[in-house]
Formats: sequence, structure tokens, C-alpha cells
Amino acid sequence: MGVYQFKREQTFNQPIERLWDFISDPKNLKKITPTYMGFDITSENLPDDIYEGMIISYKVSPLLGIKTTWITEITHIQHQKYFVDEQRVGPYKLWHHQHFLESTPQGTVMSDIVTYQPPFGILGSLANSILIKKKLEEIFDHRFKIMAQLFGN
Repeated sequence: MGVYQFKREQTFNQPIERLWDFISDPKNLKKITPTYMGFDITSENLPDDIYEGMIISYKVSPLLGIKTTWITEITHIQHQKYFVDEQRVGPYKLWHHQHFLESTPQGTVMSDIVTYQPPFGILGSLANSILIKKKLEEIFDHRFKIMAQLFGN
């Protein structure tokens, strides 16, 4: 019944505004998600910018090719600094994803902090150590690579 945290950081030689415009457009999530996950946004008429209270629904195959509905809510936003999405329906018992941007002398630092809890108690904890943690690392490695291609490092 463990709660886990995954962190990733990447620095870009880009202005914070450019990165914010990309990560705050919910339609761009598909661009940075591995194609094998079958990620499709099912919400209709999404705006180009997220807002607090926004509900976004997806179909995705996060594990073992099993298609599932994933619904997230954007719960907190500070323009060009951070936003938080939380799972409302989906494969995890808890999913809380913080996205941060910070201007530094080296450029703009983008950080992700994902706090999550797999379902199924001790079985979920076992699945995390065997599969889920590695899968998250793989997904975020892919995002890292795509973001580097789009924005450089």
C-alpha cells in the first residue's frame, strides 16, 4: 500500500514563455507520449490553455496494452510557474502530477514530480517494484527525448 514519488528535471535554453505555451496546451500531451501507449484525448473542444477545474479525458494503455479511461483534473495553476493535474478516474489509486518551470542562469528548468499509489494494496506495491516504476521511467525518458528534440537542451 505504498505511496511513491517520481521526479524528473530537464533544462532548456529557451524562454519560460515558450515552454509554458507548449506544456499548458493539453493537446500537446499526445506529442510527448510514447505511441505504443495508444494515447488519445477523448475530451471534445479542448481550449489551447489549461485552467483550474479543467477536466481532460483520455484513452490510454499504460500497462500490458490494456486500454483504460483516464480522467484528470487541473487543480492548481500559477501562470508560467506550475500546474498540477490529479487523476479522477484511472489506473492508479492516487496520481498527483506537479509540473514546474523556473528561470535560472542556465535556462528554463522544467521539473515533474509525480506522487502515485498503485491499486490493489500489497500487490500494487509488488507491481510497482517489478513493472510500474520502470514503465514510468520509460515514459518520462521518452518525454525527455522528445522535449529535447523540440526545444534543445
